[in-house]
Amino acid sequence: MNVPFAAEPILKEQSDFDDLLVAPSRERRRLQCYLALVVADVCAIFVGFAATGYLLAGGFGLGEGLVHAQLILPIYLTLALYNGSYSTTTLQEGWTGIFRAMVAIMIAVVVVVFVQFLIRPDSDVSRMGFNGGAICAMLVISWGRLQLRSFVRWRCGESVLNELIIDDGGPQVNLRGAIRISAAAMGLRPNLNDPHALDRIGLILRNIDRVVVSCPSGRRVEWAMMLKGANVDGEVLDDEVARLGAQGARVVGKHGLLLVSAGPLGLRDRAIKRMFDVAFAGGAVLALSPLLIAVALAVKVQDGGPVFFTQRRMGRGNRFFNMYKFRSMTQSLGDATGSVSASKDDKRITRVGRFIRKTSIDELPQLFNVLLGDMSLVGPRPHATGSLAGDKLFWEVDLRYWQRHSLKPGLSGLAQVRGFRGATDHESDLVNRLQADLEYLEGWTIMRDIQIILLTMRVLVHDRAF
Repeated sequence: MNVPFAAEPILKEQSDFDDLLVAPSRERRRLQCYLALVVADVCAIFVGFAATGYLLAGGFGLGEGLVHAQLILPIYLTLALYNGSYSTTTLQEGWTGIFRAMVAIMIAVVVVVFVQFLIRPDSDVSRMGFNGGAICAMLVISWGRLQLRSFVRWRCGESVLNELIIDDGGPQVNLRGAIRISAAAMGLRPNLNDPHALDRIGLILRNIDRVVVSCPSGRRVEWAMMLKGANVDGEVLDDEVARLGAQGARVVGKHGLLLVSAGPLGLRDRAIKRMFDVAFAGGAVLALSPLLIAVALAVKVQDGGPVFFTQRRMGRGNRFFNMYKFRSMTQSLGDATGSVSASKDDKRITRVGRFIRKTSIDELPQLFNVLLGDMSLVGPRPHATGSLAGDKLFWEVDLRYWQRHSLKPGLSGLAQVRGFRGATDHESDLVNRLQADLEYLEGWTIMRDIQIILLTMRVLVHDRAF
């Protein structure tokens, strides 16, 4: 669908900009559809086995059928989760979901039969009841999923994904159900040297699942680099893809779309990471509350200034957020932009500040950032926009710097446990951190996060904390 915008929109308030640009999230609606599919499949398995058993052997067969359903269910759900029976593809294509569900239940039946034969080869089990129940369950699952197609369309509409087309002077491309905006009308520029321009684009991409950019060849690199850090599936239109048959691309009509970015974590991984963050951060806040109160009082008594130092940092999707720390510098000499890195003999640091920086206690208020959802326990450390490596801004050293923003920033990260922390006096100091951050993005697992947290405990006190 086309979204009408004025040629030069005038937005008086930031809230006006947010209201105009933010697309309604479909993630919660997709979750509702997944839940409906799971409930329908569970009911179908119990109904299939129970009904078959009752028809064949009355009350006894009913009980036996329910036992068979309980054996099949956990195996089926495990297989169905991993083979994509509950995915955006199955929401869009009903028959694909049915096929994957059938594969999952057939494998589950084979596993149960094999295990039962190994454990109790002489067990007296009604083969007709078990096989008939499996077939009946498959039929009910198929019927139930077909009936839920109307529910999916009601909740998600024409498309289960929010797709956005950004027209920046390239060929016209049409995607059914996609939102279309003009980069020129909205003042969108993929300027990698302007964090404010990236923040503006980040506002538009909020709640977007996939974005397609149509632009001249001269601007494709800038758009591609920007999208890599936007935490969204991003594609740049390039008609050469259709002629070359490139991998990681797709063709829409007569146009080729080159896949240049993808969100590093799927829904399941993001849910696991978020639950871990909330559980750990919430427990840490409760356990450390005496220390937090004591430090807050010490900072306040030191010079009567505010307890917290708030600084604007750039987080996931190149979006700004306010990061909290215990104030360690005198109030009048604080550096809100982060353009001057702290040094070992920095006169701005107070006596209390020197201790809490040395022990990393000044970072503890970021646990509240984790609970608010701005940060994660583990991820690339957020930097101030004015941070320098040598005499260059961070992104001027290496444009891959923006890719690190595809995940939430963390209290600690792979770079920190490897010792790449503190002042960035030389460009190599940033490059080392960036390499570690990009390595972390490539292979996330919850066990790796736990390992980094444990390793962080060993480097809380370090000689580069000024």
